[in-house]
Amino acid sequence: MPEELRFDGRVVIVTGAGAGLGRAYALLFGSRGASIVVNDLGGGRHGDGSSSSVADSVVKEIRQNGGKAVANYDSVVEGHKIVDTAIKTFGRIDIVVNNAGILRDKSFAKISDQDWDLIHNVHVKGAFKTTQAAWPYFKKQKYGRVIVTSSNSGLYGNFGQANYSAAKMGLVGFANTLAIEGNSSNIYTNVIVPTAASRLTEDILPPDFFKELKPELIAPVVAWLCHENCSENGSIIEAAVGWAGKCHLIRSAGCNLRKKMSDAVTPEDARDNWAAVTDMTKAKRCESIQEASMEVFEVLKELQENSSQQKSDAVLKHTYDFRNTILYAIGVGATTEYSSDMLYLYENHSKFAVLPTYFVLFGPNALISSSILDDVPYGIQVDPSRTLHGEQYLEILKPIPSEASVETRFKIIDVLDKGSGAVIIMQGDTIDAATGEKLATAQLSAFAIGAGGFGGKRSCPGIIPTEPAPSRKPDISKIQKTSIDQAAVYRLSGDFNPLHIDSSVSSLGGYEKPILHGLCSLGFSTRHVLDTYAHESPDFFKAIKVRFSNPVIPGQTLRTDMWRNGNRIHFETTVLENNKKVITGAYIDLKAVKMQPIQPALCSAEENLESDAVFAAIADHVKAHPDQVKKINGIFVYNITSSGQNKAQWTLDLKKAEVYKGEPKSGKSDTTLTIEDKDMVEIALGKLNPQVAFMRGKLKIKGNIMLTQKLKTLLDANRAKL
Repeated sequence: MPEELRFDGRVVIVTGAGAGLGRAYALLFGSRGASIVVNDLGGGRHGDGSSSSVADSVVKEIRQNGGKAVANYDSVVEGHKIVDTAIKTFGRIDIVVNNAGILRDKSFAKISDQDWDLIHNVHVKGAFKTTQAAWPYFKKQKYGRVIVTSSNSGLYGNFGQANYSAAKMGLVGFANTLAIEGNSSNIYTNVIVPTAASRLTEDILPPDFFKELKPELIAPVVAWLCHENCSENGSIIEAAVGWAGKCHLIRSAGCNLRKKMSDAVTPEDARDNWAAVTDMTKAKRCESIQEASMEVFEVLKELQENSSQQKSDAVLKHTYDFRNTILYAIGVGATTEYSSDMLYLYENHSKFAVLPTYFVLFGPNALISSSILDDVPYGIQVDPSRTLHGEQYLEILKPIPSEASVETRFKIIDVLDKGSGAVIIMQGDTIDAATGEKLATAQLSAFAIGAGGFGGKRSCPGIIPTEPAPSRKPDISKIQKTSIDQAAVYRLSGDFNPLHIDSSVSSLGGYEKPILHGLCSLGFSTRHVLDTYAHESPDFFKAIKVRFSNPVIPGQTLRTDMWRNGNRIHFETTVLENNKKVITGAYIDLKAVKMQPIQPALCSAEENLESDAVFAAIADHVKAHPDQVKKINGIFVYNITSSGQNKAQWTLDLKKAEVYKGEPKSGKSDTTLTIEDKDMVEIALGKLNPQVAFMRGKLKIKGNIMLTQKLKTLLDANRAKL
C-alpha cells in the first residue's frame, strides 16, 4: 500500500463547508489529521438566511470520527474573523480552501445591481478577504496552500449566469497573481473547477447525472493540491466523477498586421489577415505575462528591422560660447553675490570656466529635437507632460573648452517595466566636432508615467548605480533659495519642455504649478559641492550621478547636504519648505579636493547671511498659510549676530501673517530672540536642539517665553526646528 498522505499539525479553513463540496473537503482533511475551521453562514444557495446548524453538524461529525474542528458562522467578506478563529483555536493557519458560493441566476438583461454585487461579494471579495487575512501567517512561516474555486461557467460561459461567470473567471486571474506573489515563500495557489452535486446544482442538473457527481470524488484532488509534497502552483484543475485534468489558456501564433514601424493599421488589414489571426493549428500557452510580452517585443524587433525609417540614435549638433555657458550658470543659481561663482559668470575672469554640468543639457535637448522617443520598444507612447527625468550620470573625459562645436549622440539601451510606469534608459557621448575627441559620456533615464505593465524586465545591469548617503550627519550643508523665475531662465539653455513653464501642461502631469527642471536642481547642488570641495577648481570635477526623487517648485529653498568619502562627495538635496528630498543617492567624483570656507547662503542681492535663506523659507510658508499662522497671534523679533556683533534683524508678525527684515512696522514684539547666524542655521538644519541652545546661552529670549512654543509648531512645519 502507498504511504498515506497526512495533514497532522496542519490547520485548514474550508469556507462554505456545511454541505456538498465544502463538507467533503472538511471531512477528508479531518480524517487525515488536520484541524479544521468549518465556516458556513448557513444561508440558502441564493445568499438568503443564516443558520449555525449546518456548520455545527459537520464539526460534530469530524469530532465523532476522532478529528479536531471548530465552527465559524461569519460571512466570507469578513474573512479576518474566520482566520482569527483558526489562530485563537489552533494557533496557526496553513491551508485556505475558498469554497463558499451562491447563485443568483438571471438572464443578462434582468440582472440587478444586487444580483451582481452579492455574487461578487461572496465569490470574489470573500476569497480575497479570507486569503488576505491568512497571507501574513503564510509569509512568516514560509508555507501556505490556497484553493480558489472556479467553474465551467467561468471558463466557457453559461446562459443566465453572466454575474456568476464573471466572478468565477475573475478568480482565475486572482489565483494566477497569488501564485506569482507567493511562490518565493512556498505559498502555492491553485484553481479547482469542480462539477459536483451541491446546493447550487441540485435542481439544475438531471437527477440521474446529479447523483453520480459525488463531492467525495473531487475532494481527494483538492487534498493533494494542498499537501506539502505537491509542487503544483498556478494551475487550473478540472475534476468530476473521479476524473481530473489540467486546463490552459492558449493563443494562436497570430500574424503581424503591418510590415514596418511607420505603417498604420487599418480595419481592412485586420479583415484581410483574420484567418491567420484566428488559426489555432499552432496555438501555444504562454507560461507568464513576461513570456507573452516578450513575444510582442519580438514582433516589435522584427518591425524595427524591417523599417527603413527607423532611427537608432538621437543626434544633436550644438555650438556654444561664453554667452551660452554664462546663461546656464545663471539658470542654476550662480550669482555675482557669490564670489566663487564669478568664474562662471564673467568671460574675462582669470579663471573663466564652464560649469561642468553644462554638458548634461545635451542629452535631453537631443531627445527633444529627435524622433527617437517615437519608436520606444514595446510600443510605449511617451507623453512629455507625463515624463519625468529619473536618473542622470555624466562623466567628463577631457577639459571642457570654453567654446566649441560639439555633437551628442544618444541611443536607447533598455526599457524597464516598473508597473506604474516605464523607465527608458539612454546612453550617449559628446564629441568635439573639430577634433573628434570624446569630451563626455552620459547616461540618463526617463520615467514615463502610466506606461508600465507591459511585462518587461525590472532591472538592467548596465545602469550606473546611485549610492545611498552615509548614515552620519552631513559634514557640510548649504542652503540657497531658487527664484520664482528659475525655470523660465533655465529653459533658455535649451530644455523647452512646457511642463516647466505652462501651468495647463503641468496640470496634465498632475502638478498644480510648473515644476523646476530636475537638471536645474542638479546644477544648484553641483555648484554647492564644487564651491565646498573644489573651490574655484571646476576642472577637478570628474563625474556625477543623481536620482531625482521629488519635484521642486520655482521659489522653493534647496539645502544640499554633503558627506566626503575621499574624493567622492555624497550629497542629497532637500526642499526646506516641505522637507522632501528631491535628489537622492547622489555623488560627485573629484580628481582632487580643495577646501574653502563655506560662503553665505543666498536669498537676494541685499542679504549676506546664511540664516537669510531660512527666514525666506519661513516667509514663503507664512504667505502660503496665513490663516494657520494667525492663530499663533504673536510678534517675534530675531536679532541675528555674527561673532557677537548685530548683523540683521527679522520680524515675524504672525498677527498679520508677515515676515520681513527690520523692526516691527506696528506694535511691540511679544518675544525677542537673539542668536548667532551659524546657530540659527544649525537649528534650521536640525543639528542644534533649540532647548539645548537656550540652556547653553546660545539662544537668548526676552518677553513671552511660553509663546515661543506656538512658534515652534510653525517652524517645525517648515522644518526650521527652532
